Amino acid sequence: MSARIGVITFPGTLDDGDAARAVRYADAEAVPLWHADADLRGVDGVVVPGGFSYGDYLRAGVIARFAPVMTSVIDAARKGMPVLGICNGFQILCEAGLLPGAMIRNVGLHFVCRDQWLRVDDNTTAWTSRYDKGAEILIPLKNNDGCYMADQSTLDMLEAEGRVAFRYVDGNPNGSRNDIAGVRSENGRIVGLMPHPEHAIDALTGPSDDGLGMFLSAVDAFAKA
Repeated sequence: MSARIGVITFPGTLDDGDAARAVRYADAEAVPLWHADADLRGVDGVVVPGGFSYGDYLRAGVIARFAPVMTSVIDAARKGMPVLGICNGFQILCEAGLLPGAMIRNVGLHFVCRDQWLRVDDNTTAWTSRYDKGAEILIPLKNNDGCYMADQSTLDMLEAEGRVAFRYVDGNPNGSRNDIAGVRSENGRIVGLMPHPEHAIDALTGPSDDGLGMFLSAVDAFAKA
């Protein structure tokens, strides 16, 4: 039986279809989850995709954090269910308190859209085990509020505990502290990143297939559970 990975759709989500396609590329079953429904339909893990949930009114991700489906995701994540937050999904996981830090407007106040090199700084998580530590991967980036911020004590904790999952290389596109592109939870089951791995699963349609490793890593994690 294949792994079942839920993909959430909020009003304003843009990349749920691409995330579901990435899940299927990893030979897992993509299960659609609706923002107003608290039922996670028995999934093994969840992807919170990118977009502009609820229009990102007030602040990116802050309204989505209170959606019924997120109440269930928060509860399941705290019990160990793997969760991947991509772009707006990363913002939502930070707002939900599942990941430390917050995102603010990009330095320069411009929307950034480009292919971005990242370095895998932690390959011990449920979403990064398919990569070599230190591997550099090419993943598309597109965001307006992608500047990762945290107070100095939180940054020191993340660095000391090796919880920076991905770091920008060849230029920091949005002013993120410590060039941080993605972080993980303390137990390594929850990962959030601003770039979009679901747009880099096939060299025919993306700049690389480097993003597929995140979804394959999750399938491996489910097989070991």
